[in-house]
Amino acid sequence: MIQQTVARLRALSPEKQFWIITNADSSREIGRQLPKIDRKQTVAEPVGRNTAPAIGLAAFILQRRDPEAVIGMFPSDHVVADEKKFRAILQRGIELAASGENIVVMGIQPTRPETGYGYIEVGDNFGTDVYRVRRFTEKPNLQKAQEFVAAGRYYWNSGMFLWKAKTLANALREHLSKTAPILEEIAASFGTRRFESTFRKLYPKCENISIDYAVLEPRSAKGEHASNLFCLPVEVGWNDLGSWTALYEYQVASSKDRERNVIQADNSFSLNAQGNYIHAPGKFVAAVGVNNLVVVETEDALLITTREHSQDVGKVVKHLDDKRLAKLV
Repeated sequence: MIQQTVARLRALSPEKQFWIITNADSSREIGRQLPKIDRKQTVAEPVGRNTAPAIGLAAFILQRRDPEAVIGMFPSDHVVADEKKFRAILQRGIELAASGENIVVMGIQPTRPETGYGYIEVGDNFGTDVYRVRRFTEKPNLQKAQEFVAAGRYYWNSGMFLWKAKTLANALREHLSKTAPILEEIAASFGTRRFESTFRKLYPKCENISIDYAVLEPRSAKGEHASNLFCLPVEVGWNDLGSWTALYEYQVASSKDRERNVIQADNSFSLNAQGNYIHAPGKFVAAVGVNNLVVVETEDALLITTREHSQDVGKVVKHLDDKRLAKLV
């Protein structure tokens, strides 16, 4: 999927301007899959610290080179059906981000009350098909999510953002004041022999926080006419495959199963079973009298949940990390 993400964006920017922020476990494989991207521009976190420190480090590095450079943040687990339309909308967002101290987030029209996404409440129009942002709400509970979808003025936060390097750097200095100086010190060492040691020593001191909590929510509290936050709706057949529910919806859309089951197995049988996602390669699977389940089997672990609660899998990952069972993740 990371190859697809790069290919989707290549028409807008040469590969020499691509930066990959990843972890140490994935770095080698990414280098194999993306051989044309300079290895120096694949930055592997020594420890996970969520999206704010990750994209923040890139911003501070790029600010030293070109503070006016527009940075686009694009997760690698997204699917986009209409890539031509996506690039056209993205170009509009780049122009808006370049025109001032603006932060542009790409919004997705909700199709369900999803608790795994952040929500953007939009306010006044700002030109054609662009809205000022009134408020960000990160991952609401189910009741709130239902209210947001019913209100009709909320978009999902896609996790795709546009901003100038100096805009993001300044926002982090304002809203993440303890972590920003650490990132600046790491960025100052980039390209020198001491970068790796500085990175390993200082990065674990950064706060473990998403860009949504670190910047977007506090920035939106300034009010829609003072925050310089803008929502650019993107209707391009988007899906975020970062959850089992999203993966189910993506795969069931092309399935011919009348009961809307997605069963990945050597062979299967279903009776009075609907809306299930079951991944058990090499097995015979019988689904009888069950609905909306997510069952995922690997060599050393078994996950059983419902589609409604599949976003809570992150809590399982945290538990495994706490118990030093990360090998099961």
